[in-house]
Order: sequence, then C-alpha cells, then structure tokens
Amino acid sequence: MQRRELLRQLSRAAALLAWHRWSAAQVGAQGQAAAPWRAPAEVFTLGVASGEPRHDSVVLWTRLAPRPMQPDGGMPARPVLVRWEVARDSGFRDVVASGERLAVPDSAHSVHVLVNGLTAGREYHYRFEAGGARSPVGRTRTAPDPASHPRRLRAALASCQHYEQGHFTVHRDIARADVDIVLFAGDYIYTSRQPGYARVRTLSQHMPDRRALSDYRVHHASYKLDPDLRAAHAAHPWLLVWDDHDVISDYAGNWAPDIDDAEAFTAIRAAAYQAWFEHLPVSPHRAPVDGALPLYDRFAWGRLADLWLLDTRQFRDTPPCQDTFSPFGRKLLWRCDAAQDEARSPMGLPQEYWLAEGLAGSAAAWKLVLQTTQLSPSPMPGPWGELLYADGWDAFPAARRRLMEAIAQPRVQDVVFLGGDVHRHVAANLRHDPLDPGSPIVASEFVTSSVTSRGLSEWATSHIRRHQPDLLHCRSDQRGYALLDLTPERLLCEFRATPHPVRADARFHVQARYEVLRGRPGPVKA
Repeated sequence: MQRRELLRQLSRAAALLAWHRWSAAQVGAQGQAAAPWRAPAEVFTLGVASGEPRHDSVVLWTRLAPRPMQPDGGMPARPVLVRWEVARDSGFRDVVASGERLAVPDSAHSVHVLVNGLTAGREYHYRFEAGGARSPVGRTRTAPDPASHPRRLRAALASCQHYEQGHFTVHRDIARADVDIVLFAGDYIYTSRQPGYARVRTLSQHMPDRRALSDYRVHHASYKLDPDLRAAHAAHPWLLVWDDHDVISDYAGNWAPDIDDAEAFTAIRAAAYQAWFEHLPVSPHRAPVDGALPLYDRFAWGRLADLWLLDTRQFRDTPPCQDTFSPFGRKLLWRCDAAQDEARSPMGLPQEYWLAEGLAGSAAAWKLVLQTTQLSPSPMPGPWGELLYADGWDAFPAARRRLMEAIAQPRVQDVVFLGGDVHRHVAANLRHDPLDPGSPIVASEFVTSSVTSRGLSEWATSHIRRHQPDLLHCRSDQRGYALLDLTPERLLCEFRATPHPVRADARFHVQARYEVLRGRPGPVKA
C-alpha cells in the first residue's frame, strides 16, 4: 500500500507540474497581449467541443483557424483574446459563467477552459468570441452529484476513424442521439495513407515519413473540417483515450517500427501528443510537459458508475520477437515465448496498481473501464500453432492475468470493459483465467466496431469466433458504434452498424443487443 500511495502521489505531482507550466505560459502570454485583433475570415472553422464532465465542472475547447490547412491556422504570431460564455439556455439569456482566455501561438491558438462552479447533473450551452466573430453554440452537461443515485446513463462508444476509408456518418448519428456522453477509444486520426483504389475520399494533405508538429496540426485540422465530426463534438461532452494511429502505427512507449533513431521518434511522439492536446476537449491540466502527457484518469456518474480511462500506449513495453523471422509479419506473433514475460505490460505497473486499487475501492453500481482494444482472448488457431495479435492484450497475457485477478476479488463486482481498435463489434465474457474456458466469469466486455476503418475478413473473424466460445458476438463486416444504456439494474449495449465502406448517406441498423444484469457478470442476448 505504501508503494501504491507513492505511485499515486508521483502521478499527481506530474499532473500538477504540467498545470503549473501551462499556467505560467498563459501568464507570460498575458504580458505579450497587444492591440485588438480582427478576424480576416471565419475563425471557428474547426468548431467547438466539450469534455471531461464532472459534477461541478466541464472543459470547453476551440481553436482559432481562419486558414485551417496552414500550420499556424492563418493566425498572427501573437496572443489573441478569446471570450467564452456558459448559459443555461441556448439563447444565452441566463449566463452562469463567462471569462477571457488568451489563445497563444505555442498552442496553435487553441483554447482549453476548465469551467468550475457549475450545478451538478444539468445541461448547459456555451460559445466563444474572438476577433469580432462568434462561434457556433455547443451543448454540454455536468455529471450528477457524487452522492446521488442517478437512474440512467446513456453513452455512445466509438473508435477508429480513418478519413480516407469512409464518411463520418457515425458521428452524424451520434450527434442526433439522446446520449449523456461520448466515449472515444482511440485512433482519432490515422497517419497512414490509403492506396488510391481503396479510397472513399481523399485528404488534401498527407503526413510525411519524418513528421513534425506542423504536420500533425494540419492533419488534425483536416479531420475537424468534417461537419459530422464537428456536430458530434458540439452536441455532447466527450471522454477520450488514444491509440497508436494518433502518433504512428504500432508504436509502443518510446519505440516505433522502422524508426531506429530513438531520439527522432521521441520528437515525433512529442509533436503528436502536443497536436492531440491542441485539438481535443481535454483539461488544461493535461498540457504536455517534456514530451509526456498525463492521460489516464477516473470519472464518476453519481453512484451509478465509475469510469476509468486507461493509457495503453505511453507506458507500453516494446513488442517481443520483432527481430525474429515470422512468415506472418510483425502484426502477428507466432511461436513467441518472450510474450509470456511476467514483467510485460501495455500500461505499466504503476497504472496497473492504480486501476486495481480504484476498482477495489469503488462503491459505484457499475465499474466501466475505457481502453483501446479487445481484452478477451482472440488468437487465430492454425495447423502450425496459434497466431497472436501483436498489438492487443493477447501479446500481454501476464498483465491480463493480473488484471483479471484484481477483478476476481469478492468486493469487486459489475466490471465492464469498453474497447475499440479491432474494427469489429464484440460482446464477450471475461474469465478469472482468460485462457481456461472452465474458469469463473468475473467481468463483461463490449468492443465497438470502427467509425470507418476496414475490419478483418468475415472468414477470419468467423474462424476466431468458432474457437473462442466466450466471444458471444463478433462481426467485422460492418462499421458503426455502440450505444450503452445503464440503470442500477442492468447495462444494455446496442451495436449499431452499416455496411463498409460507410457512405455519406449511410443508414444504421441494430446489429445486435446484449445486456449485463447487475450481480451476474457476462453479457446475455437482449
């Protein structure tokens, strides 16, 4: 327990240092403020967003960019004053909070406002003003009071949105949905380019092999120009985690494939983290410091649900057997004994301890864990032995076993893991011993398909499903998202789907519905 307390204090100290450095930069920028600035064109081209709702606060975001496809957004190389307002009504007749913030060049003139002192469990509207221009109005909400017992939480779970592989019609559906929050499980951008024959639509600018901060800024902006994505951000508050494509495909910690220069990759990762922060509704406390960003956190929805956000990239151990010949490529591990190393983890031991301790101490009816990929086993059997997905939990069996052991304790109940990455809708049992089909079921899992990104062939998916009875539902042939509906008695997951590739006029249907009953781990068909 002393070690866990030390690790927790170190994590808090790192976040506090990030906050102080970011605040110091803001204070310094205040002294640089010059004459009033007039917007040369529409300045809120990238929209508005909110996130990280707590019972008394929410984060508001925007970025000033009259010319969004330029690295500086077409902004002057000086601070610009931005005004913000929060109201109880969309007409802003009842304003409850307002203020000013300087948008500075070092943060691409992005604005992250942590609005405190709000009323728990209610809807708000917000807007920004800068250079004589006013932003679109966004809608957000605060979480219920921590001591309250809400009767419901509705959330949309989404992941993996390769711009070139389809339209963001999923976000149009989410924007219209009656949900309290959007949970995004990673791969907000893709830095890889689709072959011409497979493109549904084309980005006007692509990432070079040796990318810099300016490249990531333009790439994020190109995604944000999509009207459906902007609409989903403006309609609901978001909670996000990241995955590999937010930086570079298959990276782990300070390692990336095909980049032998560790210092060069460290600079790339720092640029990607900075741009991720600049373009998403995350707290100013998460401002990157020395190339690191404090991501993992815990949120509460009254006594109905606790929600953990996991970081499975920044502290991930390097993939094993990358220098060993495999006829199946580096994406699949074959006869790789090194993967069994007990010390290996996708999120680092301090984060493992933090999660286990938090689950054990939670008094919420539901414990939700948002992370990037599929936790339940999904090896692909073959005549020459099993193939393991090198980027998933199958490549970290010891860490998964430790996690299941923490959940199997008597006082830890009603745990549901939420993931993305694998581009398929999944409902699965999670067992005390993940590799023993006779072991007790201790938790449940729901994985969302992708917003646009292509999945495995249905032949490969059915082959996996036939050999894994705990995969109660598993389909890769359609894109979509998951709607979660929680009450004190049950959690209902509705998989919404549409054919691949996603068209601009796509319509969504219910692919399947599963529920988890309180006190009975494991999904059942609804």
